[in-house]
Amino acid sequence: MGLLEFLLGRRFPFTFIYDEEYWMLNTGKHIFPVRKYRLIHERLAAMGARKENFLRPEPAAADVLQLVHTPKYLRKLRSGGLTREELQALELPYSPELHHFAALQVGGTILAAERAIEDGVCIHLGGGFHHAFPDHGEGFCLLNDTAVAAEKLRRDGRVQKIMIVDCDVHQGNGTAAVFSRREDVFTFSIHQMDIYPSEKISGTLDVGLWSGDGDRAYLEALRDHFPGLYRKFRPDLIFYLAGADPLAGDQLGGLMVTKAGLSIRDRMILEEPLRLRIPTVVLLAGGYARDPADTTDVHLNTIRTVVAMKRRASVRGLRNGAVRNGSPGG
Repeated sequence: MGLLEFLLGRRFPFTFIYDEEYWMLNTGKHIFPVRKYRLIHERLAAMGARKENFLRPEPAAADVLQLVHTPKYLRKLRSGGLTREELQALELPYSPELHHFAALQVGGTILAAERAIEDGVCIHLGGGFHHAFPDHGEGFCLLNDTAVAAEKLRRDGRVQKIMIVDCDVHQGNGTAAVFSRREDVFTFSIHQMDIYPSEKISGTLDVGLWSGDGDRAYLEALRDHFPGLYRKFRPDLIFYLAGADPLAGDQLGGLMVTKAGLSIRDRMILEEPLRLRIPTVVLLAGGYARDPADTTDVHLNTIRTVVAMKRRASVRGLRNGAVRNGSPGG
């Protein structure tokens, strides 16, 4: 079997990062949808994913978390000493299990970034906790996995320039605060203006939309910037927060984008970096549909897009190589 046939025959030509502990966190009747992690894993297994397609992360250690988060805040998390105001901002009941869950999610995004550098793309079936600030958590986000992973890979010398493309319906205020006035990290956010967070922290480029804007306004706003931003900034690594919460009917958003519109979004964001072989980390981020199956559908569509784009880029690369070597290819 040739390499082309091998690539086309692989159901998933990249790695997923996942741990069953993701959905074991007990949040009671809270809207935070830990169940979706299990549903996505089960759907992937039904689609043919095997054990070897998944890697399990380790919780990020304290010295790694301290690349972004303050020592005082991390001590509070270890001791459970959050104030009433900090718990209100977090909007989740604190527990040692939540702390472990958050550190595991950070470890998952770090591992996904390392694998993306090796393989071109990696999908973390979690991540995207973009409301966590260096000194406090907000909006269900205890620790900022994207920011910590970005800082760790820069510190390790793996990359120099990073782009964060945040398509969650809520603005990534924590991530924007971490990287404000930084020239080596470009933060892009497209989000709904008239929902949480009430105070938007300016990132490198923010695009604000309004309740009910729908597919047309959403996709036109993205076309204004992609794929051109990749060519202008020329990142060494991309984090894509592929939130499902712009979906029509989401309980915490109101942009009213359809599943078809979100699939077009995924293609717009992913095609160019995979074609140019820019390592890309896909994080699932938010999604709060009343029926968890709708959120799961959006995330599975994102994964299908990555599969298609990765195969197309691999085939193009093989054919270009064959032409350079004097073979017609095919």
